[in-house]
Amino acid sequence: MIKIYSKDEIERIADSGKILAKVFGELKKEIKIGVSLKYLDQIAYKSIKKAGAEPAFLGYQPEGAEHPFPYTVCASINEVIVHGRPSDYKLKSGDVLKIDCGVKYKGYYSDSAFTFIIDKVPKEVEKLVKATYLALEEGIKQARAGNRLGDIGWAIENTAKKFGVKVIRELTGHGIGKNLHEDPTIYNFGPSPFSKRVSKGETELKTGMVLAIEPMFSLGADKIVQKKDESWATADGSLSAHFEHTVAITEKGSRILT
Repeated sequence: MIKIYSKDEIERIADSGKILAKVFGELKKEIKIGVSLKYLDQIAYKSIKKAGAEPAFLGYQPEGAEHPFPYTVCASINEVIVHGRPSDYKLKSGDVLKIDCGVKYKGYYSDSAFTFIIDKVPKEVEKLVKATYLALEEGIKQARAGNRLGDIGWAIENTAKKFGVKVIRELTGHGIGKNLHEDPTIYNFGPSPFSKRVSKGETELKTGMVLAIEPMFSLGADKIVQKKDESWATADGSLSAHFEHTVAITEKGSRILT
């Protein structure tokens, strides 16, 4: 069941999102060659606790995982798309780092992710990261009352096609608010809004819905494999990118909360 949040509740989610945005601002200052993933995790933990909030991922056990996640951020390098565990690994030139983080503040959750290019990378990698970021923007534009859930996925998939990169179809976005993961599941692909289709089975977007929209693209395979640490990586080892925002559907359109 998809929750509909009141204006006051959306403001509470936005308060959580403001804290998360500040965390990413602090992380961006620290991300550089030679910095370890564990150090970045510590920065995020301290920043969240200082704000009087809780790390949403720490101790969280997602569906299908055998163990609770023991860190504040997911730090995923290169072919790893999501759920990468912070380690002593130190960033090198050419790395593609995905940081995914969530905040729980006064009972409400926010979730966001960014991809960072470390120093210099080939132009095709720059294209991949740009495509994923633009796909997030296009998906958010479709998050307005009266549209269908599939319109978000279509906008994301269409962006991937324009740039010649692959959509990771098995990983999705989700609803969010009083829980980190709620209905609906948000696929990063969908039917064209211009095609003839039966709308009965498609969820209509309504004012008050709060969605974590998160396109994930790769340069190679659209298939994924799970590694021993329970992270997900591209099946062929190709580079990946990931961006995410928590977004509310309001009377005035989509509102980014992170």
